[in-house]
Amino acid sequence: MEPFDDLLRQAELAHGHLCAGQILGVRLAMLGCQRLGIAEPRTTDRKRLVTFVEIDRCATDAIAVVTGCRLGKRALKFRDWGKMAATFVDLASPITALNAPLAPDNDAPTYKGIRVAALESSKQRARDLYPHIEDKNQQQMLAYRELPDADLFHEQWVQVPIHPREMPGYKSPRIACALCGEGINYDRNLTDPDGRILCQSCASPEARYYRALD
Repeated sequence: MEPFDDLLRQAELAHGHLCAGQILGVRLAMLGCQRLGIAEPRTTDRKRLVTFVEIDRCATDAIAVVTGCRLGKRALKFRDWGKMAATFVDLASPITALNAPLAPDNDAPTYKGIRVAALESSKQRARDLYPHIEDKNQQQMLAYRELPDADLFHEQWVQVPIHPREMPGYKSPRIACALCGEGINYDRNLTDPDGRILCQSCASPEARYYRALD
């Protein structure tokens, strides 16, 4: 894997500025890849990794830079949990599901992964390390470079079910919604009681994230 400073510079360029979250995200992703034995996530090992992120903040951009996982490649999965955490899944390590109810589909293969979460106590560790620095971001930026992984993160080995249709590279037929006519990819269509194929927006208008102005 590339050196920390090189990856941090790339993360800064991708995100637009350098902050404590960028430093934490680079280190979090480097640790996850290291634990899985994935040395080159963006090149040689690029087809091994799927990453689940749990927050839409600065660290997520850094994680994407280190891992090479992108939303457009279907290798980056977002779970809106508001947590500074990510789970790194090794597609080269399928396992027998130990807890079948985790899988939304009975036929979803399960893979070994590691979930890495930032410790809340790391903020206090930063204050203890640099009490003379008043700016919290500067304080954390310095501390997050130096503190050992054990002072920054909690690690947990996990199993993650991933259905084939959620995999990078999955191909599916494009189906048109019977109401709006828009195309639907990746088997996201629903069927109503009348047998019509609908997109999720038309099937549940009250659940839309948008409202038409007209």
